[in-house]
Amino acid sequence: MSKKTIVFTGGGSAGHVTPNIAIIKEIGNDWNIQYIGSKNGIEKELISKINIPYHGISSGKLRRYIDVENVMDVFRVLKGCLDARKALKKIKPNLVFSKGGFVSVPVIIAARSLKIPIFIHESDITPGLANKISQRFATKIFTSFEETKKYFPAQKTSVIGSPIRREIFKGSEEKGRRFLGFHDNRPILTIMGGSLGAKKINEAVRGALKKLAAEYQIVHLCGKNNMDSSYSSVPGYKQFEYIHDELPDILAATDLVITRGGSNSIFEFLALKIPMLIIPLGLEQSRGDQILNAKAFEGEGYSITLKEENLTMETFVDQLETLQKKSGEIRRNMEQSKMGDALQTLVNEINGLSS
Repeated sequence: MSKKTIVFTGGGSAGHVTPNIAIIKEIGNDWNIQYIGSKNGIEKELISKINIPYHGISSGKLRRYIDVENVMDVFRVLKGCLDARKALKKIKPNLVFSKGGFVSVPVIIAARSLKIPIFIHESDITPGLANKISQRFATKIFTSFEETKKYFPAQKTSVIGSPIRREIFKGSEEKGRRFLGFHDNRPILTIMGGSLGAKKINEAVRGALKKLAAEYQIVHLCGKNNMDSSYSSVPGYKQFEYIHDELPDILAATDLVITRGGSNSIFEFLALKIPMLIIPLGLEQSRGDQILNAKAFEGEGYSITLKEENLTMETFVDQLETLQKKSGEIRRNMEQSKMGDALQTLVNEINGLSS
């Protein structure tokens, strides 16, 4: 029996791509898999690492504010629809799966015009603009949060949680400590500011580094071009632009984590039972989705929150002390989480299309 074909789409940030990669790895050889993304976006870089056929299309940016570029982007999106339709007619997929981001909209519009079934997944509590547009064309919609369901048609929406990559569970604490050169006498604090880093978080960490290093061994993922060699000699402090292959081992060794409020990351830390201090992107940098994600997790007792506008060296240290004191309670709350296996749910839904 010949394999069916699935096209994945989504891009603009790593958060719109890594869940797709998790699903791709899980369905493996059962499907012919291809990807449609922007010509030069981060999705192209990430998908190239897993050797999946990639089709680049024209894409604009879906802005929520008035900008002269909006006029040009109308034409870019129309060109993207034509590009996507041409690619889909050639690929002839049985299903399109989207994780959102502005590049997904032309793909979904083109898929609908060709009567191809469409699944979309929304990670955040409030849907992004791309998924707001795409929902009318979707066959099925999946969300990470219960609160999100109200934004979509109830008859085709299911709350399943966030699809978590399997490899994140395969880390070795021993390997992580060995890679970092850390001993087991002090807890390990991991600081993750997102794929691009976080200038304000980096400044707070380095400002408080002397105090932090007296209590923790610190892994600082500070983002591209954000390493500072003047701190390289601080004992028990390791900084990296980004970690890929060794991340599961580092997280296996991690006792506490400082993170942004991206849905994919915080659901991974929940699954790994790592107490977290969430410092969400502020409204001046985002639509506020990370703030709502952080509020939901804090409400469940999985984390504590420090708003970016309140972030200073002093508040950072204070909140970290609070996290340490509450860590046992937070882990107990995490143990009681009813979060299901969203990745397996999505794989079952996808495979159900071919049965």
